[in-house]
Amino acid sequence: MKTIQFREAICEAMSEEMRRDESIYLMGEEVAEYNGAYKASKGMLDEFGEKRVIDTPIAELGFSGIAVGSTMTGNRPIVEFMTFNFSLVGIDQIINNAAKIRQMSGGQFKCPIVFRGPTGSAGQLAATHSQAFESWFANTPGLKVIVPSNPYDAKGLLKAAIRDDDPVIFMESEQMYGDKGEVPEGEYVIPIGVADIKREGTDVTIVSFGKIIKEAYKAADELAKEGVSCEVIDLRTVRPLDIDAILTSVKKTNRLVILEEAWPFGNVSTEITYQVQEKAFDFLDAPIVKINTADTPAPYSPVLLAEWLPNSDDVVKAVKKVMYK
Repeated sequence: MKTIQFREAICEAMSEEMRRDESIYLMGEEVAEYNGAYKASKGMLDEFGEKRVIDTPIAELGFSGIAVGSTMTGNRPIVEFMTFNFSLVGIDQIINNAAKIRQMSGGQFKCPIVFRGPTGSAGQLAATHSQAFESWFANTPGLKVIVPSNPYDAKGLLKAAIRDDDPVIFMESEQMYGDKGEVPEGEYVIPIGVADIKREGTDVTIVSFGKIIKEAYKAADELAKEGVSCEVIDLRTVRPLDIDAILTSVKKTNRLVILEEAWPFGNVSTEITYQVQEKAFDFLDAPIVKINTADTPAPYSPVLLAEWLPNSDDVVKAVKKVMYK
């Protein structure tokens, strides 16, 4: 095993797949000459050249459409958005073309494309640059949505996404690119749609994904000091959702807390809540609690931002609530 940064895991995954398959290419703003806005494509222009690592204009609608069209001629593009906030400019291409082309063509065309980049808040970036879009894309049949939380998962899942014949939304975070973690020296791929139990426990299940799961780990550590055993599940993939992993855990712990960095109305945790109460209601010893951001646009003020975002204290309170402590 070696220890590398999250950004390096992303770069390794793309580079290894591009060496394996010449139909794969990377395009986006600053991915080539600048080595990526977050240096996730460092050195790739030098290795693969300007025909396979392509700097684009600031025109997400345009280059998203070019990428989708190129899948119909046998290519497998990776599209980097500097932030998924900017994907809103190209969302018509993602929702109405990439996600639907297989069905609308009667199976004549597949769309092997990865749209990747950071999601969620990243400090003082204010209302229009701090939004989480996981549930937006997960609401669309035809799209797969991946949100890794560490370098190991990021590399293995990105390789799986690049090899997938359907469009994949791969969501990262500016605040995770410098995170370090162990990654195997050799080849490995993590299957899409499989959650991972990061910590085993017996008293309560905590489900989360992406960078906010770090707050769940902190809460689990604090609660362990009080004798509360938390099982922490990292979804890794939002769609397809590994509901079986969640149900198995809930049937053991009988309590569920869901932590998600998203607005509270109609999000991923809402769907999990519905499915669990439908399929495991009799196993619940307390109502499900979900923890989200405040139901407002993200503030710029660091004081207000700290109040807006969920944190480990919120998780501790939620766990104590479902345990009637």
